[in-house]
Amino acid sequence: MTDPVVGLVLEGRYRLEERLARGGMSTVYAATDLRLHRTVAVKVMAEHLAHDPTFVDRFTREARAAAMLSHPNVVSVSDQGADQGLVFLVMELVRGRTLRDLLQARGRLTVAEAFAVLEPVLAGLSAAHRAGIVHRDVKPENVLIGHDGTVKVADFGLARALTGTGQTSHTGGVLIGTVAYLSPEQLERGRADARSDVYAAGLVLFEMLTGHPPYGGDTPLAVAYQHVHHDVPLPSSEAPTVPWQVDELVKRTTRRDPAVRPLDAGSFLADLEDVRSDLGLARVPVPTGRSSAGPATIRPTNRPSRRHPSEPGDGSDPGTEVLGGRSSRAGRTSLLPPVGTGSTADVGGRRPVPPHRTGVSPHVRRRRARLAVAVVLLLAITIGAVGWWMGSGRWTEVPSLVGSDRAAAVDLLQEAGLDPVFAEDQFSETVPEGVVISADPEGGEAIRNSDVELVVSKGPERFTVPTDLVGQPIEAVRDALRGIPVVPTEQQDYNDEIPVGSVTGFEPEAGTEVKRGDPVTVYVSRGRAPVAIANVVGQPADAAQTNLEAQGFSVARTVGRSADVPTGAVMAVSPAAGTQAPYGSEVTVQVSEGVPQVTVPDVGGERAADAIATLEAAGLEVTTSTFITGDRVYRQSPGAGTVVDQGSEVSLLLSFG
Repeated sequence: MTDPVVGLVLEGRYRLEERLARGGMSTVYAATDLRLHRTVAVKVMAEHLAHDPTFVDRFTREARAAAMLSHPNVVSVSDQGADQGLVFLVMELVRGRTLRDLLQARGRLTVAEAFAVLEPVLAGLSAAHRAGIVHRDVKPENVLIGHDGTVKVADFGLARALTGTGQTSHTGGVLIGTVAYLSPEQLERGRADARSDVYAAGLVLFEMLTGHPPYGGDTPLAVAYQHVHHDVPLPSSEAPTVPWQVDELVKRTTRRDPAVRPLDAGSFLADLEDVRSDLGLARVPVPTGRSSAGPATIRPTNRPSRRHPSEPGDGSDPGTEVLGGRSSRAGRTSLLPPVGTGSTADVGGRRPVPPHRTGVSPHVRRRRARLAVAVVLLLAITIGAVGWWMGSGRWTEVPSLVGSDRAAAVDLLQEAGLDPVFAEDQFSETVPEGVVISADPEGGEAIRNSDVELVVSKGPERFTVPTDLVGQPIEAVRDALRGIPVVPTEQQDYNDEIPVGSVTGFEPEAGTEVKRGDPVTVYVSRGRAPVAIANVVGQPADAAQTNLEAQGFSVARTVGRSADVPTGAVMAVSPAAGTQAPYGSEVTVQVSEGVPQVTVPDVGGERAADAIATLEAAGLEVTTSTFITGDRVYRQSPGAGTVVDQGSEVSLLLSFG
């Protein structure tokens, strides 16, 4: 019957050409990207799941998880969308087959071949683990082997990003995965981390070496029971040629307690390389199943004679099983494999038990009766779990998270079966750092395994002005402050040490925490503060000059005469003493050359009293003498016009006139 989807063009770009594979949850088609003219793989979600938000979320999560990774051993995802009622994602097309196909054809691989396949698988998983992503569904169906021997890990549909506790959440009561490869912690607690992928990869190594998974049972629940309660057998118990070092590697990676497994795929890969080195194991090409007989021919080396449930006769992918919920096999709701077919193979690939050829003893009948009762009880529990999930069980109550710290909020959400998603942290003046400010949704009911977005406080928003800006030129400081959300203002400031035009300090001080928009005063140096001129009047000229220069002034000298200041002493300062003058400015001092000089007035012929008054007014001392008799000046000495020191004596000779 022709697939009705083939021929559709999704979003006007991807034309579906050929169906490549079909599983319980999705179908993969080869398609042509009409925009880039290349062949791609398009994975389309099964129609009956496209309206279920939980599965749509899983499908979208696969696109996001794979898009985060860029590694040669991970199938790249380039697009995701929904069109014409189809939810799809666009992936790299790998021409080749799955590891499941190879094992169905080959049975088991040699140790060298198993290592050749597992090494790139672990390299791809290691890249995912470094990015904080756990695959959660590692199995042979999700390991693609190209015709050229390239190995890629596919199907990150169950992947989850690591939360703050380092674990991933379960799917709210329904555990999705392939039960043959689920770790004990996934089965018991519904949680997984990188060590769960290590466990599954260890089982894949066991299967490559033996040709079948380690556990089998009549139901998936029986297989799950063995994962939880039994240790994985050694590969050499099935394949005696497997070295003991490989046995130990499988044992170490599949321990039931995750604490004693390798921490992640990178650690597993390092252990694998150590074993290869210890064994001196040569590297061989990745087996592709192709031979010289033609590209479609598969070489049947080591193929087992029995068929295991992981190798169905029709070659179909066993797909992902839902434990405690609906099976992902198309159209089935039962967890039991088909019965009444006469097949003696069991679900997990254990050795088949040959049927009795004679009558059944009462002891065997009693055992079978007890087994039937156990199966009925398991079915009843399963049906009850499915009913609970489809009813109220898929819903949960969103806890009150505002005011809780980050770790407590994660714990509360995981206990409620919800996944925390952290938005960008925000500053808050009222909510302490690390405490939840808001949640979306904030309360009420939500579907289990859905996301709750949390906004966590970064505490009060504060900024600091760098202390190394002090002493920098104001232009450089202006540039630096443009990157800090404060309001700067500039103020001139005298400073004896910082040059003019450079910053002397801030208010508040540099290094102090300030809020966004706070004012910050920037003090800019005007140079040295003005200096009060010292009073050096009366000091010797040289001493006065030394004192003024010590204040930072330059000194200029002039001369003058003073009756009060001794010769050689300062008689005046300009600007005047006590005046504020700029540092480095010039101060002039006037140095005394002695008393003032005067010109002797001409008083000849004047009456004695008038002459004496004139001379004394000129600052001269007067002595008189009389020739014969009279009161008029007959002669004066020094003579009129002579320049003499103030206070000099002038002699007058009086006579009659």
